Amino acid sequence: MTRIISALSEIANQYDALYVDLWGCLHNGIEAFPDAVAALQAYRRNGGTVVLVTNSPRPRNSVAAQIKGFGVPEDAYDAIATSGDSARAAMYQGAVGQKVWFMGEWERDADFFHPLKIQDNPVEIERVELKDAEGIVCCGPFDPLADPAVNRADFLWAKNEGMKLLCANPDIVVDRGEERQWCAGALARLYAEMGGESLYFGKPHPPIYDLARRRLAALERDVPADRILAIGDGAHTDIDGAMGENIDSLFITGGLAAAETKTADQPDPDALSEYVAKENVAPTYAIGFLR
Repeated sequence: MTRIISALSEIANQYDALYVDLWGCLHNGIEAFPDAVAALQAYRRNGGTVVLVTNSPRPRNSVAAQIKGFGVPEDAYDAIATSGDSARAAMYQGAVGQKVWFMGEWERDADFFHPLKIQDNPVEIERVELKDAEGIVCCGPFDPLADPAVNRADFLWAKNEGMKLLCANPDIVVDRGEERQWCAGALARLYAEMGGESLYFGKPHPPIYDLARRRLAALERDVPADRILAIGDGAHTDIDGAMGENIDSLFITGGLAAAETKTADQPDPDALSEYVAKENVAPTYAIGFLR
């Protein structure tokens, strides 16, 4: 049964490392949550290690710059593992071919195509029109407010050509301030439902957790699974991912599931129980907002 806690400090001494989600947990896409920042700073002062594990399609340096602009200071975390870095590595290994059709907002996502210096003999990637492509690289929709179904015609063409879709962000939706927007995961889900093959690299899929472990190793931290806590607001990203990795989780109910869990400050216990049963997830702990 999920235990509702009032602060991270109640359970912090049980864990040597945190895998912390960003959007909906540490910021809202516009600004940082001060209480969440303070909680992570306190955890690190007491000897804990914080790895930000995000489904952002951006490289980690780009994410670091972005969250700094939101007001997340560098002393709130130790390392960053992004879905984008995991997906980029696969792209440069040729996972969807050399000629790719790009989906996303180029001004925001151009960093995805920056070379990976750590990779030997990378495939040389060329962005082309769909009719000339061997595969699809999806960092997000062209219009995050448009129904994903607007892509059906293009996806039917791609599926019939046997193209794979590389999904750089498995999130279905995010809340940017008060506005809910579609993410790359919604497009990848549609493509798979239409019979196409979608490749995933962020939460809840294993590649991003392998990357997070490598980030810990680079910090010379050998942390067993039972001493890692995953924190996030996504039932089918953060919590499913933690369950798949056999690590404990803290569900932030005031994010994507705020309405369903009746979260004002804290979740309603009955609503939380109903929600986790309906979604078939089992977070170890729950809290309204990270603090």
